Amino acid sequence: MFYGQYVGKDEFGNEYFQARREPKSGRRRRWVMYNGMPEPSKVPPHWHGWLHYTVKRAPVEGQPVKQHKWQKDHRPNLTGTPLRYVPKGHILSGQARAKTTADYQPWRPE
Repeated sequence: MFYGQYVGKDEFGNEYFQARREPKSGRRRRWVMYNGMPEPSKVPPHWHGWLHYTVKRAPVEGQPVKQHKWQKDHRPNLTGTPLRYVPKGHILSGQARAKTTADYQPWRPE
């Protein structure tokens, strides 16, 4: 944080920085200081692109990010939380899995 130049802040409160000096390789080191628990899935796609040099410019604070119709709003990774996805038939869901015609047939020796 002390060696970096502040670049911006996202909607989750994460702050983004880059190295002040440009190294010989030409790429400044970029990093994020998370707001709260360090959870990489809290980095929105537009900031992820900047961190990994996919886009040249960082998103501007206060301006809405242009999204295509097919893009969904960012959601954090819910794995390991009570809000995780559990499909029908999973042991933790408490529901029976529906039988299908392609169900498993055990091998029987002849």
